[in-house]
Amino acid sequence: MSFGDPNNPYGQQQQPPQGQPGYGYPQQAPQGVPPQGGYGYPGGAPAYPGGYPGVPQTMPGGVKAARVMLYVIAGLQVVGVGVLFAAIALIERLKQEPDLQGNAQFEDMAKLGSGVLYGLIALAVVYLVASIVLGIQCGKGGNGARIGIMVYAGLGIALSLYPFFPLSLVHLVLLILVIVFVAKSDGSAWFNRQRNV
Repeated sequence: MSFGDPNNPYGQQQQPPQGQPGYGYPQQAPQGVPPQGGYGYPGGAPAYPGGYPGVPQTMPGGVKAARVMLYVIAGLQVVGVGVLFAAIALIERLKQEPDLQGNAQFEDMAKLGSGVLYGLIALAVVYLVASIVLGIQCGKGGNGARIGIMVYAGLGIALSLYPFFPLSLVHLVLLILVIVFVAKSDGSAWFNRQRNV
């Protein structure tokens, strides 16, 4: 009577002998069972990696992208400030035109326009500085920086919706992406990580 090839993985498996092991040889645990300590000693602790699992040690790609976008927004603010100064220069040049010298309606609009433009320049400079500071804070982390970035982006979205023109569409998309990248789970883990003080 033949039991087939013992090396056939699909054939009937042979059972190992169940007797006592020979003298001097420690008994081995069956496959799939963790080994126990021998000679009265308890088994060792299972090997687990140390440290805090799941905490990123390097800045995640989304947070890096949000940081770059904050710097791009700062660059757009510089362009915006330049455009606003050019508009003020244009208004000042138009004030010198002889055809518009006696026009009361133009003078009222020029006074109001210059004041509004100076206010917009001040707002753009504040927004520019905030964008750079928050971009720097991305590297340092902290939940306050994350919340500050999200509030900054939310206010920027609200401000870029009102005077809608093509450049504000780029600004709007960048701010939405900043919120998405900072609010993701890896971004949250980055900003909430334990930092060295």
